[in-house]
Amino acid sequence: MTPEAVLFDFGGVLADAPYRAAPPELVLRIYNLARGALTPGQIQRSLTEGGEAYARWRDEDWPDELPQAEVWERFVIGGWPPLAQVRVRGAVPRLSYDWAWREGWALRPGIPEALAALAEAGIPMAVVSNTLCGAAHRDFLAKAGVGRLFAAQIYSDEAGVRKPNPQMIWNATDKLGVSPAACWFVGDSRRRDILCARRADIGTAILMPSGRDDPADPSPWPAPDAVVTDGFALRDLL
Repeated sequence: MTPEAVLFDFGGVLADAPYRAAPPELVLRIYNLARGALTPGQIQRSLTEGGEAYARWRDEDWPDELPQAEVWERFVIGGWPPLAQVRVRGAVPRLSYDWAWREGWALRPGIPEALAALAEAGIPMAVVSNTLCGAAHRDFLAKAGVGRLFAAQIYSDEAGVRKPNPQMIWNATDKLGVSPAACWFVGDSRRRDILCARRADIGTAILMPSGRDDPADPSPWPAPDAVVTDGFALRDLL
């Protein structure tokens, strides 16, 4: 069945990049903000350990997303000297953007072609993504020349909920004015994306594996309706 709309996850589907727990640019920015209250090594270690702790929290079935400030308070700056904490609290939006941004982001193979085919067919598209900072994802898509193709972009830090909470998908379908049952959803994770699609009653749930972080044993999680290797294979489904 031709979809009335197609929803995409961001990381691992639209774009991918090597993961860096503590980007050097972010470490330097915090070091300058803290005015020497912490060494670069201490900042790097806090970001690395904090990122790992935040990732473990994200893998639980939480329905809500943490505000950016709470992510920093809970996972990074606890135990820092008071001056460093105060300076970080005053720059949370910019620091969250820098932490979410990946300098090596690139559109996955075949994604420009798949998006072009959908646009030519008049099928609206939306992004539905968990992230600390949706602005970073939105800016990358604009920079890559495809942001204009999406009628809606739903990010967890802005929505206040995160996948597998189905509200993420419903926010997108409400904006597009379509029924979830008439849509395709493309994600790279069975435990977040496919589960979210099932909870939202999406018509067709498509898995595009990225090898990022799904467990080796997929048995606890719902099966997709189709599996594609890249954007070219997704285009062929149309």
